[in-house]
Amino acid sequence: MKTPTPQPIVLVDSREQAPLPFAHFPTERATLATGDYSVKGFENDFCIERKSVADLVQSATFERERFERELVRMRGYSFRRLLVVGSLADIEAHRYRSQANPKAIIASLTAFEVRYSLPVCFRETPEAAAVQVERWAFYFLRERLNAAADTMRRYGEQAPTRPRIGSSPKSYPETPEGGVAQKK
Repeated sequence: MKTPTPQPIVLVDSREQAPLPFAHFPTERATLATGDYSVKGFENDFCIERKSVADLVQSATFERERFERELVRMRGYSFRRLLVVGSLADIEAHRYRSQANPKAIIASLTAFEVRYSLPVCFRETPEAAAVQVERWAFYFLRERLNAAADTMRRYGEQAPTRPRIGSSPKSYPETPEGGVAQKK
């Protein structure tokens, strides 16, 4: 029988002004180095950057340099995603205030995906986006814990026996109390 995966704790960046409405897993506020969401204990491995369509357009135009610095930092995460709350159809139909051409925004988004090996995911609503983050967090945690369990099993099967004191020419002599004398 498999052991159930513990529930991940979703970390929400303390600077996130309108966090996604998570309903299935606990959340905690934290100051994340990069991104808006992570998993507790895996802050250096799991990173989700969330953007609304309007934020994405702003990030691809006027705030491009700052945004690209963030994307460079995200390269260091084994799991990274750009999560857009909205749809590609919203961009194509120019459903945002900026005068930026929709084709230019889509081209920038595609370039970001390729340049930074950054998968981009669209979800129509904040609720759907929250469910997506929870799915990623759950399966990420499950895979990491399974990999750790496999490693522990391998080491358990191959665990070396404790060497006897004095069995190696470099070992320290045993003290009368059964401990190891410290090298002077």
